[in-house]
Amino acid sequence: MKRALLALLAILLLLVGALVVRTLRFGSRQVPAEPAEPFSVDATGAAGRLAEALRHRTIAASDGISADDAAFRALHAQLVAAFPLVHAQLGHEAVGAHSHLYTWKGTEPGLSPVLLMGHLDVVPAEAEATWSHPPFGGEVAKGYVHGRGALDDKGSVLAILEAVEGLLAQGHRPRRTVLLAFGADEEVGGRDGAARVAALLQQRGVRLESVLDEGGPIGVGLVPGVASPVALVGVAEKGSGRVELVVRSAGGHASMPPRQTAAGILARALVRLEEHPFESGLRGGTRALFEYVGPEMGFGMRLLFANTWLFGPLIERQLAAAPTTNASIRTTLAATMLEGSPKPNVLPSQARAVLNVRPLPGDSLEDVRAHVREAVDDARVELSVEGEEASPVSRLDTEGWRQLQRSIRQVFPDVLVAPFLTVAATDSRHFYHLTDSVYRFMPVRLTREDLARMHGRDERLSVAGHAAAIRFYAQYLRNTTR
Repeated sequence: MKRALLALLAILLLLVGALVVRTLRFGSRQVPAEPAEPFSVDATGAAGRLAEALRHRTIAASDGISADDAAFRALHAQLVAAFPLVHAQLGHEAVGAHSHLYTWKGTEPGLSPVLLMGHLDVVPAEAEATWSHPPFGGEVAKGYVHGRGALDDKGSVLAILEAVEGLLAQGHRPRRTVLLAFGADEEVGGRDGAARVAALLQQRGVRLESVLDEGGPIGVGLVPGVASPVALVGVAEKGSGRVELVVRSAGGHASMPPRQTAAGILARALVRLEEHPFESGLRGGTRALFEYVGPEMGFGMRLLFANTWLFGPLIERQLAAAPTTNASIRTTLAATMLEGSPKPNVLPSQARAVLNVRPLPGDSLEDVRAHVREAVDDARVELSVEGEEASPVSRLDTEGWRQLQRSIRQVFPDVLVAPFLTVAATDSRHFYHLTDSVYRFMPVRLTREDLARMHGRDERLSVAGHAAAIRFYAQYLRNTTR
């Protein structure tokens, strides 16, 4: 008995020793970076130009509602007037109805181009009268530019153009060609904008060095256990699709129901799906996030993330406890539409449910189909699945990643940089076949309250934040094109 206890103690000490050693070796992945080069920004002028852009109701066409063509044309006319050097020295091509591709030719055409992206369309503004400032008023007040699109995503578009205009004024000549792509239908899938740009580049045989699109912000207080702001760079996207379940029956009068109705069979199927979620997994962009922020945490949290081989299940249980973090570790299904009988006293001859599915990278739509069929386990439930697959995970050992990380640290020296999984969709998903370095980042500091304004009420961007974003894009372009 004593020998067994001693052996158990020895094993325990070895385990503790291994955990501590791995924790001590769990070093920082933040790159040292010299200060950014000086770049003068007229913050007041830039805020005014952004405010003017926000006055155009550039809502993309959807669900049978046509886009306001005049608004998109007026916005482009404003950009031409506001950025004369861009439109005089860069090549410009109109793509689709209202999207644009600019080409800043490099001095070494053999180098693969870098692509910077953004989108000109915005989502509608609900309950406009309840906004503190009119959503399409484009007002600058109390240090903020107010209006729909300030964050998503005219702020990025204008910041990119401000940076390029400033570099042109300085006489900057890129070695590597720079492409700027601004879509006009990102909010409804990007088929007419980004997808056409990607097809055009593929047709020309272009292989991109990297893509930088909108994405995660510099999160202030968004990562628990990390005191510093964290620049959240999306390195992968979940897929998006729909699962449709249909149950058919003879129908009839509700006063004489069968033992199981079509609605009841469908309800049982939905309950079974909620009771049998997809398996969780700490992988891809989510694992990379903790590999980058874990070393910056206190010893206890560092020990957890340095030893996911042991504590992985515990971490996953914690993440699964909240909807926002649960979505980062598993494919999710959510019933969003239900349809049954048109009258309360008539049995439905058909009961139908539509579920939104967001596949995690590594799970295919075919995997979704198999999971749903197995979980429902009822041949009376008809099943169809359609949508877009999840993205691959971008590499973190490329020059594109190194220069992006370096640029962020140069302009925002107090900020940590970390990859993460984007649970929403961006236009960048149309470019996976042109590069393995697709990154999604918005160089603006945001809190949870700020994030709620995106697609919500009182969207705004600080004047100082917009100026900092311009400096970031200028530094990023210098780093990637010299």
